[in-house]
Amino acid sequence: MSKRIIVGVSGASGAQLALKTLELLKALSVETYLVCSKGAVASVQHELGEDGIEQLTALASVTYAPDEMTAAIASGSFHTDGMIITPCSMRTLSGVAYSFSDNLLTRAADVILKERRKLVLVPRETPLHEGHLEAMLKVTRMGGIITPPVPPFYAEMQNTEDMLKEIAARGINTLGIDPGLSMTRWG
Repeated sequence: MSKRIIVGVSGASGAQLALKTLELLKALSVETYLVCSKGAVASVQHELGEDGIEQLTALASVTYAPDEMTAAIASGSFHTDGMIITPCSMRTLSGVAYSFSDNLLTRAADVILKERRKLVLVPRETPLHEGHLEAMLKVTRMGGIITPPVPPFYAEMQNTEDMLKEIAARGINTLGIDPGLSMTRWG
């Protein structure tokens, strides 16, 4: 059985990270369940163009609307191997930290945490204030993994595409899926 990963996209800047993550997961034959927040639509269209959402959905195995609270990924009885939210806005991170479950994106993350599966959040905000850091600490204490989109400078990246690939591959690796040659390893 192939791996099943939920890919969440929030309204933070970084739609290219979501696109690259979905591209790499598809190349690895991973089944993906995509859910974008309402705020993600504007960010994705601004950063990827008017067809940005279609670019993401074309790569996903299944796509859900943010208000589709009866979706399979809203239940712990639907087995997945984890979830990555990339990019992750501070609003979404706070929703996860405080178990809001007010949309499918935060509900799916809450399910992942309660079922003790891997949850990777790629937060896109800088600088950070105490409230951001407290929410990150809270998510970490609940079992989530905070993976800021920090490129490995030793990878000798030549362009933005190389950087996006490295960051997306590291998020996938954090989920426990080997991204193969997409990720440069030390040594």
